[in-house]
Amino acid sequence: MNTVALAVTEGMRHFELSVAYEVFGTAPAGVPDPWYDVALCGADAVRVGRFRLDPDGGFERLARAGTVIVPALADADEDPPGELVDAVRAAHEAGARVASLCTGAFVLAAAGLLDGRRATTHWAHTEALAARHPRVEVDPDVLYVDDGSVLTSAGKAAAMDLCLHLVRLDHGSAVANTIARSLVVPPHRAGGQAQFVTAPVPVQDDHPLAALLPWAIERLDRPLTVEDLARQARMSSRHLGRHFRAVTGTTPLQWLLIQRIRHAQELLESTDDSVESVAAATGMGTAATLRRHFNRTVGVPPDTYRRTFRTRTRPPATHPGTSGGPGPKWSPMA
Repeated sequence: MNTVALAVTEGMRHFELSVAYEVFGTAPAGVPDPWYDVALCGADAVRVGRFRLDPDGGFERLARAGTVIVPALADADEDPPGELVDAVRAAHEAGARVASLCTGAFVLAAAGLLDGRRATTHWAHTEALAARHPRVEVDPDVLYVDDGSVLTSAGKAAAMDLCLHLVRLDHGSAVANTIARSLVVPPHRAGGQAQFVTAPVPVQDDHPLAALLPWAIERLDRPLTVEDLARQARMSSRHLGRHFRAVTGTTPLQWLLIQRIRHAQELLESTDDSVESVAAATGMGTAATLRRHFNRTVGVPPDTYRRTFRTRTRPPATHPGTSGGPGPKWSPMA
Protein backbone atom coordinates (compact mmCIF):
# COMPACT_ATOMS: atom_id res chain seq x y z
CA MET A 1 0.00 0.00 0.00
CA ASN A 2 3.03 2.31 0.23
CA THR A 3 3.56 2.20 -3.53
CA VAL A 4 2.71 5.44 -5.31
CA ALA A 5 2.44 5.12 -9.09
CA LEU A 6 2.65 8.28 -11.18
CA ALA A 7 0.94 7.76 -14.52
CA VAL A 8 2.91 9.56 -17.25
CA THR A 9 1.97 10.23 -20.87
CA GLU A 10 3.42 12.24 -23.71
CA GLY A 11 3.15 16.00 -23.21
CA MET A 12 1.94 15.82 -19.63
CA ARG A 13 2.35 19.01 -17.60
CA HIS A 14 5.64 18.84 -15.76
CA PHE A 15 4.72 21.04 -12.76
CA GLU A 16 2.09 18.74 -11.26
CA LEU A 17 4.21 15.67 -11.99
CA SER A 18 7.18 17.29 -10.24
CA VAL A 19 5.04 18.26 -7.24
CA ALA A 20 3.89 14.67 -6.72
CA TYR A 21 7.40 13.29 -7.11
CA GLU A 22 8.80 15.86 -4.70
CA VAL A 23 6.23 15.12 -1.99
CA PHE A 24 6.20 11.33 -2.23
CA GLY A 25 9.71 10.66 -3.52
CA THR A 26 11.86 11.49 -0.47
CA ALA A 27 11.16 10.64 3.17
CA PRO A 28 11.47 13.57 5.57
CA ALA A 29 14.21 13.30 8.17
CA GLY A 30 13.32 11.41 11.32
CA VAL A 31 10.39 9.40 9.96
CA PRO A 32 10.92 5.75 10.96
CA ASP A 33 8.03 4.27 9.02
CA PRO A 34 8.56 2.78 5.56
CA TRP A 35 8.14 5.66 3.14
CA TYR A 36 6.49 5.57 -0.25
CA ASP A 37 7.96 3.56 -3.10
CA VAL A 38 7.42 5.86 -6.08
CA ALA A 39 7.26 4.50 -9.63
CA LEU A 40 6.78 6.28 -12.95
CA CYS A 41 4.41 4.22 -15.09
CA GLY A 42 3.88 4.75 -18.80
CA ALA A 43 3.56 2.96 -22.10
CA ASP A 44 6.94 4.18 -23.32
CA ALA A 45 9.49 6.94 -22.92
CA VAL A 46 7.64 10.27 -22.84
CA ARG A 47 8.47 13.92 -23.19
CA VAL A 48 7.20 16.12 -20.36
CA GLY A 49 7.84 19.74 -21.24
CA ARG A 50 11.48 19.80 -22.36
CA PHE A 51 12.38 16.68 -20.40
CA ARG A 52 12.47 13.06 -21.49
CA LEU A 53 11.32 10.48 -18.95
CA ASP A 54 11.89 6.76 -19.05
CA PRO A 55 9.14 5.08 -16.98
CA ASP A 56 9.98 2.38 -14.46
CA GLY A 57 7.30 0.17 -15.97
CA GLY A 58 4.16 0.05 -18.05
CA PHE A 59 0.63 1.08 -17.19
CA GLU A 60 -0.08 -2.43 -15.93
CA ARG A 61 1.89 -1.53 -12.79
CA LEU A 62 -0.85 0.92 -11.78
CA ALA A 63 -3.04 -1.98 -10.69
CA ARG A 64 -0.37 -3.08 -8.18
CA ALA A 65 -0.06 0.35 -6.52
CA GLY A 66 -1.66 1.53 -3.32
CA THR A 67 -2.05 5.06 -4.68
CA VAL A 68 -2.22 6.17 -8.32
CA ILE A 69 -1.54 9.82 -9.17
CA VAL A 70 -2.67 11.20 -12.52
CA PRO A 71 -0.95 14.55 -13.19
CA ALA A 72 -2.30 17.28 -15.46
CA LEU A 73 -2.91 16.65 -19.15
CA ALA A 74 -1.22 18.96 -21.62
CA ASP A 75 -4.42 19.43 -23.62
CA ALA A 76 -7.68 18.88 -21.77
CA ASP A 77 -9.64 19.49 -24.99
CA GLU A 78 -8.43 16.17 -26.42
CA ASP A 79 -9.64 12.79 -25.23
CA PRO A 80 -7.09 11.23 -22.86
CA PRO A 81 -5.18 8.18 -24.13
CA GLY A 82 -7.37 5.11 -24.02
CA GLU A 83 -4.69 2.88 -22.54
CA LEU A 84 -4.22 5.32 -19.68
CA VAL A 85 -7.96 5.49 -19.02
CA ASP A 86 -8.24 1.70 -19.01
CA ALA A 87 -5.24 1.33 -16.69
CA VAL A 88 -6.58 3.88 -14.19
CA ARG A 89 -9.96 2.15 -14.16
CA ALA A 90 -8.30 -1.24 -13.62
CA ALA A 91 -6.18 0.17 -10.79
CA HIS A 92 -9.23 1.50 -8.97
CA GLU A 93 -11.06 -1.79 -9.45
CA ALA A 94 -8.00 -3.53 -7.95
CA GLY A 95 -8.34 -1.38 -4.83
CA ALA A 96 -5.97 1.53 -5.50
CA ARG A 97 -6.65 5.01 -4.20
CA VAL A 98 -6.72 7.23 -7.30
CA ALA A 99 -5.98 10.96 -7.27
CA SER A 100 -5.88 13.45 -10.12
CA LEU A 101 -4.01 16.74 -10.19
CA CYS A 102 -5.53 19.61 -12.17
CA THR A 103 -6.78 18.41 -15.58
CA GLY A 104 -5.90 14.83 -14.71
CA ALA A 105 -9.54 14.79 -13.59
CA PHE A 106 -10.51 14.29 -17.25
CA VAL A 107 -8.78 10.89 -17.14
CA LEU A 108 -10.70 9.86 -14.03
CA ALA A 109 -13.95 11.09 -15.57
CA ALA A 110 -13.30 9.18 -18.79
CA ALA A 111 -12.68 6.06 -16.71
CA GLY A 112 -16.08 6.50 -15.05
CA LEU A 113 -14.55 6.98 -11.61
CA LEU A 114 -16.20 10.36 -11.08
CA ASP A 115 -19.74 9.36 -12.06
CA GLY A 116 -22.07 10.34 -9.24
CA ARG A 117 -19.20 11.87 -7.31
CA ARG A 118 -18.26 15.42 -6.41
CA ALA A 119 -14.99 16.44 -8.09
CA THR A 120 -12.97 19.46 -9.15
CA THR A 121 -10.28 20.56 -11.56
CA HIS A 122 -8.64 23.86 -12.50
CA TRP A 123 -11.34 26.54 -12.54
CA ALA A 124 -10.63 27.32 -16.21
CA HIS A 125 -11.67 23.76 -17.15
CA THR A 126 -14.59 23.08 -14.80
CA GLU A 127 -17.24 24.00 -17.36
CA ALA A 128 -15.67 21.71 -19.95
CA LEU A 129 -15.47 18.85 -17.45
CA ALA A 130 -19.14 19.29 -16.52
CA ALA A 131 -20.23 19.51 -20.16
CA ARG A 132 -18.32 16.40 -21.29
CA HIS A 133 -19.19 14.35 -18.22
CA PRO A 134 -22.67 15.39 -17.00
CA ARG A 135 -22.79 12.59 -14.41
CA VAL A 136 -19.96 14.25 -12.49
CA GLU A 137 -20.86 16.79 -9.80
CA VAL A 138 -18.22 19.39 -10.66
CA ASP A 139 -17.39 21.88 -7.91
CA PRO A 140 -15.46 24.83 -9.40
CA ASP A 141 -14.89 26.62 -6.09
CA VAL A 142 -12.69 24.28 -4.05
CA LEU A 143 -8.99 23.38 -3.90
CA TYR A 144 -9.52 19.63 -3.80
CA VAL A 145 -12.16 17.00 -3.12
CA ASP A 146 -11.56 13.86 -1.06
CA ASP A 147 -14.20 11.26 -1.88
CA GLY A 148 -12.47 8.35 -0.18
CA SER A 149 -10.83 6.21 -2.84
CA VAL A 150 -11.08 8.95 -5.48
CA LEU A 151 -9.59 12.42 -5.03
CA THR A 152 -9.33 15.39 -7.38
CA SER A 153 -7.57 18.74 -7.14
CA ALA A 154 -7.55 22.10 -8.83
CA GLY A 155 -4.38 23.32 -10.54
CA LYS A 156 -0.79 24.11 -9.58
CA ALA A 157 -0.64 25.00 -5.86
CA ALA A 158 -3.79 22.97 -5.17
CA ALA A 159 -1.96 19.90 -6.48
CA MET A 160 0.55 20.40 -3.67
CA ASP A 161 -2.32 20.77 -1.19
CA LEU A 162 -3.80 17.44 -2.26
CA CYS A 163 -0.46 15.62 -2.14
CA LEU A 164 0.17 16.93 1.39
CA HIS A 165 -3.39 15.92 2.30
CA LEU A 166 -2.60 12.34 1.23
CA VAL A 167 0.56 12.34 3.35
CA ARG A 168 -1.47 13.68 6.27
CA LEU A 169 -3.95 10.82 5.87
CA ASP A 170 -1.17 8.22 5.74
CA HIS A 171 1.42 9.58 8.17
CA GLY A 172 -0.23 12.27 10.26
CA SER A 173 -0.24 16.04 10.51
CA ALA A 174 3.26 16.43 11.96
CA VAL A 175 4.93 14.60 9.07
CA ALA A 176 2.90 16.53 6.48
CA ASN A 177 3.86 19.78 8.19
CA THR A 178 7.53 18.77 8.16
CA ILE A 179 7.38 18.25 4.40
CA ALA A 180 5.54 21.54 3.94
CA ARG A 181 8.21 23.41 5.88
CA SER A 182 10.98 21.82 3.82
CA LEU A 183 9.20 22.89 0.62
CA VAL A 184 8.39 26.35 2.06
CA VAL A 185 4.66 26.00 1.43
CA PRO A 186 1.61 26.40 3.70
CA PRO A 187 1.28 23.31 5.92
CA HIS A 188 -2.46 22.95 5.43
CA ARG A 189 -5.09 24.52 3.24
CA ALA A 190 -8.48 22.89 3.65
CA GLY A 191 -9.92 21.38 0.48
CA GLY A 192 -13.06 23.49 0.75
CA GLN A 193 -11.13 26.75 0.53
CA ALA A 194 -11.77 28.83 -2.59
CA GLN A 195 -9.54 28.22 -5.60
CA PHE A 196 -8.72 31.89 -5.75
CA VAL A 197 -9.32 34.80 -3.39
CA THR A 198 -10.22 38.40 -4.07
CA ALA A 199 -6.67 39.58 -3.46
CA PRO A 200 -3.35 37.72 -3.68
CA VAL A 201 -1.95 36.43 -0.41
CA PRO A 202 1.00 38.73 0.32
CA VAL A 203 4.43 37.14 0.50
CA GLN A 204 5.52 39.54 3.23
CA ASP A 205 3.72 40.13 6.50
CA ASP A 206 2.27 43.46 5.37
CA HIS A 207 -1.37 42.47 4.93
CA PRO A 208 -4.10 43.89 7.22
CA LEU A 209 -4.21 40.72 9.34
CA ALA A 210 -0.44 40.33 9.80
CA ALA A 211 -0.53 41.15 13.50
CA LEU A 212 -3.93 39.62 14.24
CA LEU A 213 -3.34 36.06 13.01
CA PRO A 214 -0.31 35.33 15.25
CA TRP A 215 -2.19 36.95 18.14
CA ALA A 216 -5.11 34.56 17.59
CA ILE A 217 -2.88 31.49 17.25
CA GLU A 218 -1.29 32.34 20.61
CA ARG A 219 -4.79 32.21 22.15
CA LEU A 220 -6.35 29.10 20.62
CA ASP A 221 -7.15 27.84 24.12
CA ARG A 222 -9.56 30.75 24.58
CA PRO A 223 -13.16 31.03 23.28
CA LEU A 224 -12.40 33.75 20.73
CA THR A 225 -15.29 35.35 18.87
CA VAL A 226 -15.44 37.44 15.73
CA GLU A 227 -16.02 40.44 17.96
CA ASP A 228 -12.82 39.63 19.90
CA LEU A 229 -10.84 39.48 16.67
CA ALA A 230 -12.40 42.67 15.35
CA ARG A 231 -11.67 44.48 18.58
CA GLN A 232 -8.03 43.38 18.51
CA ALA A 233 -7.72 44.39 14.86
CA ARG A 234 -9.45 47.71 15.57
CA MET A 235 -12.00 47.31 12.82
CA SER A 236 -15.65 46.42 12.51
CA SER A 237 -16.71 42.78 12.32
CA ARG A 238 -17.94 43.32 8.78
CA HIS A 239 -14.66 44.91 7.71
CA LEU A 240 -12.76 42.07 9.39
CA GLY A 241 -14.75 39.50 7.46
CA ARG A 242 -13.86 41.14 4.15
CA HIS A 243 -10.16 41.12 5.03
CA PHE A 244 -10.28 37.47 6.12
CA ARG A 245 -11.91 36.45 2.86
CA ALA A 246 -9.31 38.39 0.86
CA VAL A 247 -6.27 37.11 2.79
CA THR A 248 -7.22 33.54 3.75
CA GLY A 249 -10.07 32.67 1.39
CA THR A 250 -12.38 31.80 4.29
CA THR A 251 -14.29 33.32 7.23
CA PRO A 252 -12.79 34.23 10.63
CA LEU A 253 -14.62 31.45 12.47
CA GLN A 254 -13.78 28.81 9.86
CA TRP A 255 -10.13 29.87 9.94
CA LEU A 256 -10.12 29.60 13.73
CA LEU A 257 -11.72 26.15 13.60
CA ILE A 258 -9.07 24.92 11.15
CA GLN A 259 -6.27 26.20 13.39
CA ARG A 260 -7.86 24.48 16.41
CA ILE A 261 -8.22 21.17 14.56
CA ARG A 262 -4.62 21.34 13.31
CA HIS A 263 -3.36 21.95 16.84
CA ALA A 264 -5.54 19.11 18.16
CA GLN A 265 -4.03 16.74 15.57
CA GLU A 266 -0.52 17.67 16.67
CA LEU A 267 -1.34 17.20 20.38
CA LEU A 268 -2.98 13.84 19.73
CA GLU A 269 0.09 12.70 17.80
CA SER A 270 2.77 14.00 20.12
CA THR A 271 1.37 13.94 23.70
CA ASP A 272 -0.47 11.63 26.08
CA ASP A 273 -2.93 14.37 27.03
CA SER A 274 -6.52 13.21 27.44
CA VAL A 275 -9.10 14.19 24.86
CA GLU A 276 -10.58 16.50 27.51
CA SER A 277 -7.21 18.23 27.94
CA VAL A 278 -6.76 18.53 24.18
CA ALA A 279 -10.23 20.07 23.94
CA ALA A 280 -9.30 22.65 26.58
CA ALA A 281 -5.92 23.40 24.98
CA THR A 282 -7.51 24.01 21.59
CA GLY A 283 -10.42 26.13 22.80
CA MET A 284 -13.05 23.50 22.02
CA GLY A 285 -14.33 23.57 25.59
CA THR A 286 -15.48 19.97 25.98
CA ALA A 287 -14.43 16.59 24.66
CA ALA A 288 -17.86 16.22 23.02
CA THR A 289 -17.38 19.45 21.05
CA LEU A 290 -13.90 18.43 19.97
CA ARG A 291 -15.09 15.00 18.89
CA ARG A 292 -17.93 16.48 16.85
CA HIS A 293 -15.79 19.01 14.97
CA PHE A 294 -12.78 16.70 14.67
CA ASN A 295 -14.83 13.84 13.24
CA ARG A 296 -16.56 16.13 10.76
CA THR A 297 -13.30 17.78 9.62
CA VAL A 298 -10.78 14.92 9.73
CA GLY A 299 -13.16 12.04 9.11
CA VAL A 300 -12.38 9.99 12.23
CA PRO A 301 -12.81 10.55 16.00
CA PRO A 302 -9.85 11.90 18.01
CA ASP A 303 -9.31 8.55 19.75
CA THR A 304 -9.06 6.72 16.43
CA TYR A 305 -6.72 9.35 15.06
CA ARG A 306 -4.46 8.97 18.10
CA ARG A 307 -4.38 5.17 17.85
CA THR A 308 -3.37 5.48 14.21
CA PHE A 309 -0.55 7.98 14.66
CA ARG A 310 0.45 8.12 18.34
CA THR A 311 2.44 4.85 18.22
CA ARG A 312 4.81 6.30 15.64
CA THR A 313 7.71 8.58 16.45
CA ARG A 314 6.88 12.06 15.26
CA PRO A 315 8.70 15.37 14.93
CA PRO A 316 7.94 17.83 17.77
CA ALA A 317 4.45 19.29 17.64
CA THR A 318 3.97 22.87 16.51
CA HIS A 319 2.37 24.66 19.44
CA PRO A 320 0.54 27.96 19.23
CA GLY A 321 2.97 30.84 19.16
CA THR A 322 5.78 28.92 17.45
CA SER A 323 6.68 28.48 13.83
CA GLY A 324 7.42 24.77 14.30
CA GLY A 325 11.11 25.12 13.56
CA PRO A 326 12.99 26.76 10.72
CA GLY A 327 10.93 28.20 7.93
CA PRO A 328 8.27 30.85 7.45
CA LYS A 329 5.12 31.24 9.47
CA TRP A 330 2.06 30.40 7.38
CA SER A 331 -0.74 31.51 9.65
CA PRO A 332 -2.59 33.47 6.93
CA MET A 333 -3.52 30.27 5.13
CA ALA A 334 -6.37 28.08 6.28
